[in-house]
Order: sequence, then structure tokens, then C-alpha cells
Amino acid sequence: MRRVPLALVLVCGVVLLVASCGWGRAADEGRMPGAPAGVTATAGSATSVHVMWNAAPRSAGVRTYEVYRDTTKVAEVPGAQHMVDVTRLRPSTRYAFTVRARDTAGRLGPPSAAVRARTPAVTAADRSAPTRPGKATGRAVGSRAAQLSWSASRDDRGVLSYDVYQGGVKIHSVGGNQTATVVTGLRPGGRYVFTVRARDAADNLSPAGAPVRLTTPGHDDGRNTAPASFTATAHRSGGAYYIDLAWDPPRVDGVITEYLIRLDGGTDSSLVWGGAPPSGRAHHSFYAGTAAGEEHRVRLRARLPDGTWGGWSAERTVTTGG
Repeated sequence: MRRVPLALVLVCGVVLLVASCGWGRAADEGRMPGAPAGVTATAGSATSVHVMWNAAPRSAGVRTYEVYRDTTKVAEVPGAQHMVDVTRLRPSTRYAFTVRARDTAGRLGPPSAAVRARTPAVTAADRSAPTRPGKATGRAVGSRAAQLSWSASRDDRGVLSYDVYQGGVKIHSVGGNQTATVVTGLRPGGRYVFTVRARDAADNLSPAGAPVRLTTPGHDDGRNTAPASFTATAHRSGGAYYIDLAWDPPRVDGVITEYLIRLDGGTDSSLVWGGAPPSGRAHHSFYAGTAAGEEHRVRLRARLPDGTWGGWSAERTVTTGG
């Protein structure tokens, strides 16, 4: 068999999701999830509110969280996700939000305590972004959290909120009167770079503040964040060969929407879910050319909810037409 380099071509939008089969339910059989605690709601603009919450009690069996504006359901997210931006709201309006957990058996738990947020008024023709946040500092708080602080931005109409980014991914949001926060869900021994951007009521974003670099104490060899049960096979269709991948996503606190696929030890390409990512076993296929007998090596890793890359899966070898 001969080994050849191959440019990886991802087939857009072709992702087959297989529903998980009740994982994590054995210990909670017959018990619905409890009400989520720690719910907060912060206006993100004149037409949006950022809602966050803690995992519901007995969260191992939670399939989804449902977010309600008053009595209307406005969002539904996977059970690993604990925040969402509620959009299409009215300016200068006060809203109440609650969160409910639905388990893998379809049972809907009780609502959380209601939290309230008021959207600000629309500011006409506001195209001026807030200034860059300054004097950013941070320190690890144990092995799984970091405390960040920064000096306030200035804006001609007022700063409405601050967004916290890690690795280019927005992971947190706080109100415009808050210049410090604690980011959780980090990994022991992880190296992080955080930045903060200010947002006004017209959704104008400031430039990112100075990066805050820190390392959490402890050690993580990557095994707990690597895709598991990874397989690679090939099939022929329409005169061409395709490589078929399947894996179990890492069990992490948050939602994984992006993977990096490495082919033949050096060609990398991103796979990004445009819709809801799989909570169970995931499948993906990509074009591998028309020649039979070509051998390829492939593995992948996930971009974790904290913005860092997880561990690599096991490497698999696959032969077209083999």
C-alpha cells in the first residue's frame, strides 16, 4: 500500500447525529431533575439579555435546559450548557426569566427562582464603541477557576456589559457596573489567555483589553478531554472514496461545537457544528479522492468550552478500497 498526502475537504452540513441512549440515568432512575440554582440575567443590549445558571441537582440525567421569559419558552440548550443569550427583546422593557431542566426520560423539572432584567432604551445613531478595558489582572482560584478584574471602559452613552473571551470564544458576560468576575469550568494545569470587551446598548463592542495569561495549578494529561471510542473507516460512493469518522464527545462542563481533524500527521482542518452539537455519539464523513489502496492516518480533538484544545483521540489508520 502507498501513503500519499491528501488535502482534507470537509463536507459542509453533513453530520449524522445518533441520540445517546440514556447515559447517566441509572443513579437517577425515577427522579426528575431539581430546579437550577444560581440563575442570573444581565441585559446585553437594548434587545438581548444574557442568562446564566448552575447545573440542576441530579444533573447527570439532564438532556436539555429550557429558558422561559415569563411563561413563554424562548430557548432550549443542551444539558452541558449553562448560559444563553435571549434575543429579539423590546428596548426599555422589564423581563422575568426562569430555567427548567428536562431529563433523558423527557420529564420537565420545576422552574428556578425568577430573575429579572430590564433592557435599556435604544440610542439613536450610536456608532461609537466603548473604550478598551484597561489594567486587566487575573489569578487562579484553585485548579478549576480564575478571578479576573479590569478597569472600567468609557462610553458616551454608557457601558451596558462586559464580555469575557478565552481563545477567541465568548465564555462569560457581566453587567456594565461590574469590573471583576470569577470564571469557572477550567482544567487543572491549563494555560489560559483571557480578554475582556465592553458593549454598549447599541451592541457596539470595544477593542479587546490587554490579555491576562495564567496557568491553573495541577496536572491534566488530556485523557479526560479526548474524544473516546474513535473509529475511522472508508466507503465508496459515486466513483469516489470517503472516510467515515465516529466518536464519543468528551464529557466536559459546557458545549463542544468545534473539532480539529488531523490527517496523515500534518494536515489540519476544522469541523464546526452550525446547529446543536451532538450529545451522544457523533459521525462525520469527508472526501478522500478516487484512488483505491491509499492509506491515511487520522485523529481529532475538541475545542473545549473554556476555549482551549482538549487531548487528541487515538490515531486510526484507514485504507481506501481496503
